[in-house]
Amino acid sequence: MSLLRKIFGPSKDEVWRRLCSEIGADFIEGGFWRGTKVSASVREWTVTLDTFVVSTGKTSIPFTRLRAPYINKDGFRFKIYRKSMFSNLGKMFGMQDIEVGHADFDKEFVIQGSDAYKVQLLFGNSEIRRMIEAQPAIHLEVKDDEGWFGTNFPEGVDELYFQVVGVIKDVERLKALYELFAETLNHLCHIGSAYEDDPKLTLK
Repeated sequence: MSLLRKIFGPSKDEVWRRLCSEIGADFIEGGFWRGTKVSASVREWTVTLDTFVVSTGKTSIPFTRLRAPYINKDGFRFKIYRKSMFSNLGKMFGMQDIEVGHADFDKEFVIQGSDAYKVQLLFGNSEIRRMIEAQPAIHLEVKDDEGWFGTNFPEGVDELYFQVVGVIKDVERLKALYELFAETLNHLCHIGSAYEDDPKLTLK
C-alpha cells in the first residue's frame, strides 16, 4: 500500500467505481475539461454524481453534487438545509421557515418552499426524513436552471439537486444519497408534483 493511500485513503475514482458496481450505475471517465462522473438510473430518471470547484481568489473549494432532472408537474420547489448560526439571516430577507409538523425535524432543519402544504406532504414521508437526518451535511433543493455554465432546461423540466462542500469518498453515504433521491422523486410523483416520464435531458 502506497504512503499516499495510507494517509488519504482510496481515491475518489476508486470509491465511485465501487459505488457503480454496488448500485448498477455507469462510471464515466473525465477529460481535459470535465471530471469523472457517475450516472445511475431511478426508474425513468437519471441521477448524476460529480464534483465541481468554486474559486474564491486564492483558494478553490471542491463540492460534491447529485442532480436528477424531472418533469415538474405543478412548479413546486423546495429547499432544505441544516440550521446554523446564519439561518436567521435568511429569514431577515424574507425566506420563512416552513414547519412540517415533526418537532425534532423542524428543530434541526430550515425548510422553504413554494407551497407549504406540498412541503408538509413531502416531508411527511418518514423515510425521507430519516435519510435526511442521517446526512452529516445536506443542502437539497429543486432548481429550475443551473446558470450560464450549466444546462438550460426545457420548459417544465426542473432538477432535484444536492450539494455539499468537499469530495465524498464514502460508499455508504453515496448509496444513502442515491436512495434519498429515489425516494424523493417517487414521493414527488405521489403528491402530484412530478411525472414519471423521462425528461430526455442529459446533464453535462
